[in-house]
Amino acid sequence: MIEKIIDMSLRDKFLVLLATALLFLAGLYALKNTPLDAIPDLSDVQVIVFTSFPGQAPQVVEDQVTYPLTTAMLAVPRAKVVRGYSFFGLSFVYIIFKDGTDMYWARSRVLEYLNYVSGRLPPGVNPTLGPDATGVGWVYEYALVDHTGKHDLAQLRSIQDWYLRYPLQTVPGVSEVASIGGYVKQYQVEVDPNALLHYHIPLSKVKRAIQRSNNDVGGRLVEMAETEYMVRGLGYIKSIADLKSIPVGVDKNGTPIRLQDVAHVQLGPELRRGVAELNGKGEVAGGVIIMRFGENALATIQGVRKKLEELKQGLPKGVEIVPVYDRGDLIERAVNNLKDKLF
Repeated sequence: MIEKIIDMSLRDKFLVLLATALLFLAGLYALKNTPLDAIPDLSDVQVIVFTSFPGQAPQVVEDQVTYPLTTAMLAVPRAKVVRGYSFFGLSFVYIIFKDGTDMYWARSRVLEYLNYVSGRLPPGVNPTLGPDATGVGWVYEYALVDHTGKHDLAQLRSIQDWYLRYPLQTVPGVSEVASIGGYVKQYQVEVDPNALLHYHIPLSKVKRAIQRSNNDVGGRLVEMAETEYMVRGLGYIKSIADLKSIPVGVDKNGTPIRLQDVAHVQLGPELRRGVAELNGKGEVAGGVIIMRFGENALATIQGVRKKLEELKQGLPKGVEIVPVYDRGDLIERAVNNLKDKLF
């Protein structure tokens, strides 16, 4: 057999050279496009269902959200294990599939069964799927640090949420950009129960007044001089003054009762369950880059680095992006070590 191969190679030298060139080019292509990562992804195929049920105790969340979801997910094809966890106001359901299951097929099947169970959940409760990533998808983390002291944690978190997060999500291979640390800014209305009692206004009426006043209303068209004008009412809340001036009722003399008459309105932080600290020097805000399942880790990290360099130009003076974790450094060191040993 070997003699025949040698004889054929000697007779058809051109074909041998052509095959060698093709194999060489294929090797170069594979070397350039092979996904590189320093941590092998040995995790199971899993889909996470996250549900928010604000203000409810873990037992209520378990009975009304987690239990209906877990029992429905047991029927998902190729599902191996279903685990449910209930916390204060939060529910997590993990569906682990058999080996070899396609990630996106599994997510579509879970979505299909979520449609069946949605009618059994409390009103206003909407389950959502977690990112299409695995346990080793955490590839990059950064912190926002203010060296001037002019920006508080709420402002740093706003920069992360509204300036950095959405551009970073456009990087190929990025599944999610999770914001951590800082304070999420919100309008807070602290109702005075004595004022409500004095004006005979129930708390539900205050809630409805705020909801109705934070809305744009569309109207009809008005034609004047062969030109159409669109009529609409602008009512979105844009400042604390807008909130304070919302009418919630009238007194016995017909004088409007405004929100500021029965409540204290202010800007404040949303309740948080944790903090982010950098090197023991104080709290910071930041973000975590989660890589999509099956993507090239090194290429994704390089895209994130490039995008962050572009975004640095628009940051306020004194605010710096500090890399905290970069798996690309580990991958590059591993590749360089392999090159040194081989060549």
